[in-house]
Amino acid sequence: RAHELGHKKEGFDRWMAKLVLAVVGYGHFFVEHNKGHHRDVATPLDPATSRMGESIYSFSLREIPGAFRRAWSLEEERLARSGKSVWSLDNEILQPMIITVVLYASLLAFFGPLMLIFLPISMAFGWWQLTSANYIEHYGLLREKLPNGRYEHQKPHHSWNSNHIMSNLILFHLQRHSDHHANST
Repeated sequence: RAHELGHKKEGFDRWMAKLVLAVVGYGHFFVEHNKGHHRDVATPLDPATSRMGESIYSFSLREIPGAFRRAWSLEEERLARSGKSVWSLDNEILQPMIITVVLYASLLAFFGPLMLIFLPISMAFGWWQLTSANYIEHYGLLREKLPNGRYEHQKPHHSWNSNHIMSNLILFHLQRHSDHHANST
């Protein structure tokens, strides 16, 4: 759900996306996916596009830190244009990160050290779901680099679609991924 809410224009929906992503400590996805992945999809610049022949394990080791670094860079640029520090509360990576810290601290205080087992498992599962979706949705696809150095505009063939019941359930209705890139809101 966070994925769809993050594409909405209304502030409430966007905050709900941050909240859902904060539950698994993956708040940077809000910035990276909307401002980085949608711009650079199916190019070597996109850490969220898996390469031909790349295993999901190699991809995850490249994608997870790469997506965070790109999100931080994008947010740093956005805030600099507004004359704000990257460490301000306007940082859309820090906002869900603060929610994660408060939520996890509250769960630890309420349920005790047992949460030290369940929180990392929950976090890893959430991260793996998002990484797996990214791996599948653009595996091995590349946009052509034009003579002017830019990449061709995104087209439907730069995303994989799978109109099967299981992929629909597993990917939470992202089986028509090409349409998602064309009409993200």
